[in-house]
Amino acid sequence: GAFGWMFAGLLLTAGVAFLVNASPGLQQAVIGFWFILVLGQLGMAIGIGALLPRMSATLGLGLFFVFAATMGLTVGVITAAYRVDSVAAAFFSAAAMFGGAAIYGATTKRELAGLGGFLFMGVIGLIAASVVNLLLGSGPIGFLISIVGVVLFTVLTAYDVQRIMRGDYAAAMGSLEKGAVLAALGLYINFINIFLFLLRLFGSRD
Repeated sequence: GAFGWMFAGLLLTAGVAFLVNASPGLQQAVIGFWFILVLGQLGMAIGIGALLPRMSATLGLGLFFVFAATMGLTVGVITAAYRVDSVAAAFFSAAAMFGGAAIYGATTKRELAGLGGFLFMGVIGLIAASVVNLLLGSGPIGFLISIVGVVLFTVLTAYDVQRIMRGDYAAAMGSLEKGAVLAALGLYINFINIFLFLLRLFGSRD
């Protein structure tokens, strides 16, 4: 269920991104409220996770798709700056890395739960470093952030898949349906970040 909703969310994001890519006017409109959009997406992702226990699974799923649609706006603007072959290469590379991490998380006998605290701190540190580099505009620091981002969200994928296999999400939410929605959100965010960081590392700008 988690993987099914995640793929549906990715398809929605890709569809919206395609529309944005095809419309320079829409790109300019999105750029006009870029920071509000990004902050809203961050707040929505946090809000879904925090409020899902007190809402229905259907409402949570609907909010997830709204989140995925808005992500299509930002992804569309970002990918418009790169050559099509670079976007395709980054996508397939991200799919391979995500798939490998997911298989590892589902099959490994190694306990990954102990990584949770370190991964959470890593995400917070990555966000803080990205904000600082947004002000500094340093290319080398941005390159390093992208490498760390790829590694961090790949490991997060394995960690999340192991939690799904153990039923941790379902137990935390109190139902399989809500657990699937929350897990789908986490997997979706992991994939999108791996893709965007790879695109930043190896993409050729149009």
